[in-house]
Amino acid sequence: MVYPVGLRLLDRRVVVVGGGSVAHRRVAGLLEARARVTVVSPEVTPALEALVEPGSLTWVRRRYEPGDLDGAWYAVAATDDPAVNAAVAEEAERLRVFCARADDRSASSVWTPAVGRQGDLVVGVHGGGDPQRAVGVRDAVVAGLTDGSIRDRAAREPEGGRTGSVVLVGGGPGDPGLVTVRGQQAVAQADVVLADHLAPQGLLASLPPEVEVIDASKLPRGRSMAQEQINALLVEHALAGKRVVRLKGGDPFVFGRGMEELEACVAAGVPVEVVPGVTSAIGVPGLAGIPVTHRGLTHEFVVVSGHVPPGHPQSLVDWPALGRLRGTVVVLMGVDTAPAIAAALVEHGRAPGTPVAVVADGSTPTQRVVRTTLAGLARTLADEGIRPPAVWVVGDVVGLAPRLDPPTA
Repeated sequence: MVYPVGLRLLDRRVVVVGGGSVAHRRVAGLLEARARVTVVSPEVTPALEALVEPGSLTWVRRRYEPGDLDGAWYAVAATDDPAVNAAVAEEAERLRVFCARADDRSASSVWTPAVGRQGDLVVGVHGGGDPQRAVGVRDAVVAGLTDGSIRDRAAREPEGGRTGSVVLVGGGPGDPGLVTVRGQQAVAQADVVLADHLAPQGLLASLPPEVEVIDASKLPRGRSMAQEQINALLVEHALAGKRVVRLKGGDPFVFGRGMEELEACVAAGVPVEVVPGVTSAIGVPGLAGIPVTHRGLTHEFVVVSGHVPPGHPQSLVDWPALGRLRGTVVVLMGVDTAPAIAAALVEHGRAPGTPVAVVADGSTPTQRVVRTTLAGLARTLADEGIRPPAVWVVGDVVGLAPRLDPPTA
């Protein structure tokens, strides 16, 4: 039997021992609770590594040692070594720290429920030892809160003889609440999820343990999974009868290489569905109170990739035409190349004093907006320490924006 309780971990130390996909999923939920998370592991997934530099978590790059739980309020043992997990649990027991063992729930002093959120309401369900049952009831309660009906989700069909499929899900800017209902349903029904580090991490935290989560992150100037490998994994798991979800940030077809993934599935004879997402190009400025169009001010907007700078042989952007444009320009993946892009726009006709807004970590609790001009963009980015992910907007629409508070968790 368990006693259900909600832990308030705001600014309290939590230690996660392990750096794999299971640890990553636990960390996502802990960060949502605003805990001070320390990960102890010689290696971590690219998605976990991406959280270190902005200060979201502390990474201790070594194996677990006794004493690592000092000062902790909660601990997670999520390594692939049962002996290490047992040692973590034993230390936690001595210190009277609740500990969740990912490999042996019977040896855990706490069980993690299936969690769902609807507005400010949090639903946690324990399944009496059956994680999938807990997830099913959780999903039914959340769906009932959304549409007014309470129903249990149909049991999963056995994998034997089942035709596999792939769903390309746009995860939106990052807030799980901005994922479409169809996208949430697809993730909840998945057997395998290939996820980017920009995908909404809260959805991954709520998945049951038997769902395989594959880290398909592509870190700026860091490790990344080749697109060809991603395509091959989608096809491989689908042909094995799995329901596969490719979960990525924004919209799959807006600089998301979704078409390449769709073509790979079609070529292999795999059924594939596309679930559009809220593109960061529109959603993130909107969350900052910046419209990309406005009656009487601008009737056009252009979304460009800043992945390669003006003048680069691989660039397909007509920068002279954008310099002559009166409307709004939205730049994605353009933090490092921003100085060169701003200079090109000014060179080709845009006024140096044209307003610019940079929105970093859009839709998350750490969202922040920095306002400047094309002439001052390079200096502002450096002074403010802006790092990806960030979207920047050029045009008179920036001056319309009220100063909105960032989204709350």
